[in-house]
Amino acid sequence: MPARLSNSTNPSSHRLPTMRRFATLIKELDQTTKTNKRLELLESYFHDIDEEEILYAVALFSGKRPKRPVKTTLLREWVAEIAHIPLWLLEDSYHVVGDLAETISHLAIQQKEIDQPLSWWYHQLMDLRAKSDEEKKAFIQDAWQSLDFYGRFVFNKLMTGGFRIGVSSKSITKALARYADMDEAKMAHILLGQWMPYNTNFSELLEKAESFHESRPYPFFLAYALEDPIESLNLSKWSAEHKWDGIRGQLIKRRGTITLWSRGEEIITNQFPEIVEAAAELPDGIALDGELLVWKDGLPQPFTSMQKRVNRKTVGKKIRSEYPVIFLSYDIMEHQGEDIREHSFMQRRAKLKNVIHPIESDRIRITELLSFENPDELAALREKARKVGSEGLMLKENDSPYKTGRRKGWYKWKLDPYTVDAVLTYAMRGHGRRANLYTDYTFGLWQEGELVTFAKAYSGLTDKEFARVDKFVKSNTLERFGPVRRVKEELVFELAFEGIAPSKRHKSGYAVRFPRMVRWREDKKPKDANSISDLEQMMRAQ
Repeated sequence: MPARLSNSTNPSSHRLPTMRRFATLIKELDQTTKTNKRLELLESYFHDIDEEEILYAVALFSGKRPKRPVKTTLLREWVAEIAHIPLWLLEDSYHVVGDLAETISHLAIQQKEIDQPLSWWYHQLMDLRAKSDEEKKAFIQDAWQSLDFYGRFVFNKLMTGGFRIGVSSKSITKALARYADMDEAKMAHILLGQWMPYNTNFSELLEKAESFHESRPYPFFLAYALEDPIESLNLSKWSAEHKWDGIRGQLIKRRGTITLWSRGEEIITNQFPEIVEAAAELPDGIALDGELLVWKDGLPQPFTSMQKRVNRKTVGKKIRSEYPVIFLSYDIMEHQGEDIREHSFMQRRAKLKNVIHPIESDRIRITELLSFENPDELAALREKARKVGSEGLMLKENDSPYKTGRRKGWYKWKLDPYTVDAVLTYAMRGHGRRANLYTDYTFGLWQEGELVTFAKAYSGLTDKEFARVDKFVKSNTLERFGPVRRVKEELVFELAFEGIAPSKRHKSGYAVRFPRMVRWREDKKPKDANSISDLEQMMRAQ
């Protein structure tokens, strides 16, 4: 049987890092939107708990969670059992609440006040995967009855893999840097990578600031969307290049070791062996920032092509031939083993050329800076971007250093999205504060006199508009399929999306990227909506 909860705690800890204290932090963070207040809460928490336990909290905030130990179908059965309710009532409650972890937290009742260190809970969830269903059930039901509401909520989120709190990685980094009296950029660098709380300790992690790990990446510099008129920039001090739609990555080579990192802090080296082979020709002591793209016939391919390459344990010759990949580099953060992020963009650009140009490989390339004299010429380049397979332009200030996170100095000036008018066909309740409203919609386009499903969207309307659509859905339901309702085909909405690609998985034959509602077209009838053939024409133009 798994370990039963007890009152024992770690006697070596001079402070008590319990799940209760962590859950209280989550509650307090959830109740404020002020960045400075959140920093204060995080700093206070770090000072309240044992130093070695800090790693477990930071790991959970940064996505380093135990793998899901149990299926949610079993969690539903087990909480219904201890709450003495039928499963149908639990399912109805879930669709009203909109979140399974929160629903379970409401239904389970605390019967005793027992707690354990956060690290203990982490390891119990890790060990739980290897247990039998009966052992899992005994432990989980005991845990539900040993924690208060927020403790159960956090515990459930960790189990279901949905632990996401609205605290940015920048806030975590800043609070921890203040606690450790360390430079924020250095702390951000330390926290990146594949460390886990159970294979290091706090002191060892900080020491890595001095002993540079040979594969560790740098925090990415992210761009703001350009919202002001292009004329507001002094363009003589800015450079422009295409914005590519691939996988953002860093290519690291130190002491002969080559590592590819995704922006999601995952090592993806084995998924792109041709890039590793080409990088063998690069000099040592470098860190390149760039985009991984499927590149064929002189053009980048749709992002759906890249999905054929990712998450594969092995990449055979056939896949490499059908979906050839390049690394298109646009910046360099480290040169000859030296951190050069404080150098200007143009200085880094010169070093990047010196690194890439000497190697004879078309697998690792450098982006081209576009030539323009005035705002009109730059706008014309943006309008032509789709013809070369890019999403628009990146604008970079010539004197800008390579910063951490989303800062001014880089702007993305994307193309206007594609738009179509589509008919609402299905609706489902939302989540969180929208759990009582039908806000998740499915849309159709015309094909041979019928509406064919082509996209789902759940953002873009105001609260008042969502409430009106919800009222329509409840009054015009034709069929019910669990939480989904088929509705009368009367409402028309303008949908925007970034790209189109053929898809065998979609009934329409096409997949669109990032669909969202732009506006409710109350001026249009369903017959005025677009067709699947319109999508086909857009894709051909793309």
